[in-house]
Amino acid sequence: MLTLDRLDAELLGRLSLNARAGIGELAEALGVARNTVQARLRRLEESGVLRGYRPDLDLSAAGISVQAFVGLELVQGRLQAVIDELASIPEVLEIHATTGREDLLARVATDTHARLQTLIERVVGIDGVTHSTTALALTSPLPYRIGPLLTELTRESGWGRSTPPPHPHR
Repeated sequence: MLTLDRLDAELLGRLSLNARAGIGELAEALGVARNTVQARLRRLEESGVLRGYRPDLDLSAAGISVQAFVGLELVQGRLQAVIDELASIPEVLEIHATTGREDLLARVATDTHARLQTLIERVVGIDGVTHSTTALALTSPLPYRIGPLLTELTRESGWGRSTPPPHPHR
């Protein structure tokens, strides 16, 4: 496990806001050398902390306006088989194993409510699924973010080995 410091947190936070930011732009914004940014990115990538650079899509703008969260209760011993089956469905965006009544929580998206109904019927028909609960997402007033969490967790960790932060009052 890699230990992150404030420089890592700031770098990752900036990348989460703009994955297309260049090395020079990041170095200038962070007040460090380009080599420092390149070395940090390489270290974060090699450790598996930074898994890639993905576009941030507005599904509604792409015509995929129906999103929902589907909670699934499973027959014991069928977890991986159900996950594999869900992963083969294009409308399933992500799957989380959870505690509580439901064993899995899947985020799904479709372009119409009728297609959502068809999708739910397909999901509950998977061998090993015993019960489902679906909640429609109306809006996303706080979309996925990581910057504030990383900033909080690294607040007292310092800014790299020898470089003081460019803004000490953060």
